[in-house]
Amino acid sequence: MIKRFKILFLATAFYLLSNQLFAEKLVVAGPFASVSHPIMHMIKTNALKDLGKEIEFRLWKNPDELRALVLNSDVKFIAVPTNVAANLYNKNIDIKLLNVSVWGILGMVSRNQDLKTLSDFKDKEIVVPFRADMPDIVFQELIKKRGLDPKKDFKLKYVSSPIDAMQMLVLRQVDHALLAEPAISIALRKTGSFPIKLIAPDLYRSVDLQEEWGKLFKTEAKVPQAGMAFLGKTEGNEELINRFMTEYEKSLNWYKSNPKEAAQLVVKTLPMLEAEGLADSIEHVNLNSVNAIDSKKDLEFFYDILKNSNPKLIGGKLPSQGLYYE
Repeated sequence: MIKRFKILFLATAFYLLSNQLFAEKLVVAGPFASVSHPIMHMIKTNALKDLGKEIEFRLWKNPDELRALVLNSDVKFIAVPTNVAANLYNKNIDIKLLNVSVWGILGMVSRNQDLKTLSDFKDKEIVVPFRADMPDIVFQELIKKRGLDPKKDFKLKYVSSPIDAMQMLVLRQVDHALLAEPAISIALRKTGSFPIKLIAPDLYRSVDLQEEWGKLFKTEAKVPQAGMAFLGKTEGNEELINRFMTEYEKSLNWYKSNPKEAAQLVVKTLPMLEAEGLADSIEHVNLNSVNAIDSKKDLEFFYDILKNSNPKLIGGKLPSQGLYYE
């Protein structure tokens, strides 16, 4: 009896140890933005250990790096702007959009507290990250909807990332910027402009682009901006994909409910961020993991606007049903 117990104990110990030692690496890529942050919690909790998967996060810093990862890497899950998912799909890349989790992340930051609408920024120099990608796309569509010309009525200065735009604000090289959270909140922290400073803040939150979107397009104040996608064939990977989505949503809910702890966790992997500003940002981001197929109506409304304005942004046409993981 004792001998049998020892054999059973050793077999169990070997199984557990082998799962730890020989867990298969699962590469998940994303930007430093909020869409990626739940992944850090998934890594900390070893969320897929029972499937023999160990998650490794890989950062993409700009849209070119994103596309390179999609085409030439071992990445299986990737956080993407929703227009990029459509664009890649329409170019016959094997990609499935799994969810939309970022519905509001963009805002204007200014040294002038009197600027209340995008029209108020007319003739002003504005720093904008990622030319022809999500921040710029939403901004330009709103400008056009207001009857203005982005090229003639504004002095747009493009930089490679929201962090670069934030640093230019902090260093007083510019007075106005379009930023994505958490860069907005970090900029306010760095300049002492966050809510607890009551006298003469250096920077102000100005136009919320999601609220502007709702007013101008007569819809809800939200834009389906980013989510998670799967690269490769989904057949045979359904269990992994479904579990990943479940664990991502759990970690997203934890992230929203524990801003200080979440910020400390995220900056360990993404040290270019700042913990206090990141914690501030969480209440200003509309985060909600919605399955891609359930987001189709919102996505197609967004895609249709882009198609009519600049079809290249989504690969020339509305993506078919095949884009959406069901």
